[in-house]
Amino acid sequence: MIYTESKKEKYILVGIFGNDEDKAEASLSELEELAHTAGADVDCIVLQHLEHPNASTYVGKGKVEEIACLVRQCDADGIICDDELTPVQIRNLSDILDVKVIDRTILILDIFAAHASTAEGKLQVETAQLRYRASHLSGIGKALSRLGGGIGTRGPGETKLETDRRTIRRRLGVLNEEIKKLSEVRKNGRKKRLDSSIPVAAIVGYTNAGKSTLLNSLTGAGILEEDKLFATLDPTTRLCTLPQGQEILLTDTVGFINKLPHNLIDAFKSTLEEAKYADILIHVVDGSDPGVRSHMDVVYGTLRELEITGKPILTIFNKMDLAGEDVILRDDNADITVKASLKTGMGVEQLLEKLGDLLLKDQQYIDIILLYGRMISIYC
Repeated sequence: MIYTESKKEKYILVGIFGNDEDKAEASLSELEELAHTAGADVDCIVLQHLEHPNASTYVGKGKVEEIACLVRQCDADGIICDDELTPVQIRNLSDILDVKVIDRTILILDIFAAHASTAEGKLQVETAQLRYRASHLSGIGKALSRLGGGIGTRGPGETKLETDRRTIRRRLGVLNEEIKKLSEVRKNGRKKRLDSSIPVAAIVGYTNAGKSTLLNSLTGAGILEEDKLFATLDPTTRLCTLPQGQEILLTDTVGFINKLPHNLIDAFKSTLEEAKYADILIHVVDGSDPGVRSHMDVVYGTLRELEITGKPILTIFNKMDLAGEDVILRDDNADITVKASLKTGMGVEQLLEKLGDLLLKDQQYIDIILLYGRMISIYC
């Protein structure tokens, strides 16, 4: 028997920055993590100071020539750009470099396609991919023909150049009907939870902050935990009993990320609505990440975009065993904050206690003295 090892694709990452080079470098570092999650190797990173993306080639003409040399030297399979490219940019870069040209949106959609496991998740990802393709059909036929296989080709199939807007619209109509049916099932389940009077807490946060670890720690849900971006996509709801005796339903949600494609937000709206109808938001933050502040801004910005506001928030600064004792963290949007390390169990007891306090915050205690005769009538 002959064993063959699949060859990892090699890519060059490309980004631009205006006034904030540190922010651009952090974004490219995250793009590198996304590439590794998709199963690719990164050979080198190219960053150019440019106030606005070049309308024709994203980066400047001289930088494109430099990238072309790097592609030949590294024998790279393609480049990945840190922003969503226009059809013209994809076509021109593809013509000049003669390799695959992938943007941040395609990469994220590819990861979602690989990780979606439920029927609803797969339908939502395909919907997002088709919406992206519909908006990029004009002028990228030649570029798509180079994709062949590998990253950027998972899902409904990226190599069918004959796919036109009419075909996509027809398929989107079918997908939307299927998603609508599944949304009704989700809505009925949500209604039952609301009728049960058990409060619901939605777990939100940046991708890879520890949301699945939290759900497993508090409920023993047994869902996948991996130190990678978007390891889990499908929401899971489990019952948790707090030390004070209260019961609460915890619902995991899709992780957020910087420059999250709008097509994905639109496609996953029915899933993200779990947070909209929750009584409490549990915001999980990776306290050890250098970009913790920007990650929190992305989460709250996405929640505002989804019109999820005005809810009590408990923020958990997770991975504090990696952050160090001297790190000062705060969340001005939260009602309560807790420092923890969910992997080691540090801070979990305090977390449960604070969650119970938050549930009791808006409850009113009423003392009523009933006559014996009234009590009999109540029980009869």
